[in-house]
Amino acid sequence: MTVPAILKNLRLPVIGSPLFIISGPDLVIAQCKAGIVGSFPALNARPQAMLDEWLHRITEELSAHNRANPDRPAAPFAVNQIVHKSNDRLESDLETCAKWQVPIVITSLGAREDLNTAVHGWGGITLHDVIDDRFARKAIEKGADGLIAVAAGAGGHAGRLSPFAIIQEIRQWFDGPLALSGSIATGDAVLAAQAMGADFGYIGSPFIATTEANADQAYKDGIVAGKAADIVYSNLFTGVHGNYLRSSIAAAGMDPDNLPEGDLKTMDFGGGNGSKPKAWKDIWGSGQGIGAVGKVESVADRVDRLEREYRAARARLAL
Repeated sequence: MTVPAILKNLRLPVIGSPLFIISGPDLVIAQCKAGIVGSFPALNARPQAMLDEWLHRITEELSAHNRANPDRPAAPFAVNQIVHKSNDRLESDLETCAKWQVPIVITSLGAREDLNTAVHGWGGITLHDVIDDRFARKAIEKGADGLIAVAAGAGGHAGRLSPFAIIQEIRQWFDGPLALSGSIATGDAVLAAQAMGADFGYIGSPFIATTEANADQAYKDGIVAGKAADIVYSNLFTGVHGNYLRSSIAAAGMDPDNLPEGDLKTMDFGGGNGSKPKAWKDIWGSGQGIGAVGKVESVADRVDRLEREYRAARARLAL
């Protein structure tokens, strides 16, 4: 399997997934310093001009870290771009990413050849998230460098397929970089993802319950208290099926077991200059892997834990 040079020297084969509202410079910088890819959605920086400030800070702080720690450099970071037509910020956000030569761009909800070409033009790579083999093929045809297979159990806009099914179908024809998303919360699960054929584990929900995450304390506590059975799969909130914490749905006055169907037309990522993000503000996204999250802790401690578990799993299997 072929992995780009920029992704070869990670401390752990882990990409921290972009968390809507929650991922900001504090979380991304901490993840990269801990040796895993940190990422954030461009739309988290509001108004749009703030994206430039965020990328300036992330770039400068990681460069300073690398100068001070030449033997333990930071991992690269990624910016998530929503390609859906309602995102009226996409072009300006791409211009800002080009200015700072963002090393990795994660694309979601649409694949565009011109976007991939633009990222390649400044020396970056693109990873596209997909929920099945058909979308995976389209993404690669349009020039994406790698894929993120979003399987059942993932937080946010999750797919329905078993991780075994989606990975084995993609690996029949694609040998490039492939990450797996879906309930990965331990080092054991990261190794299992690699055993299936993925190159990286794609981890989101456990990082909500970290000190650096931009989440309400109640949200962090909900991740710690929650189990897989506390996750509800619904398309009501954005028009696309996703996984959410049952407790937040109930707190909003709705019956988690009797939610109406959503409408794809309700998905709206526009209003980029100053409007507050609405989706997931009070309805909290989460994957099914949160039963492994026992407390709120720093990113450094969480990654240390993942590394211990990963190495123990390798030793247990005599790898």
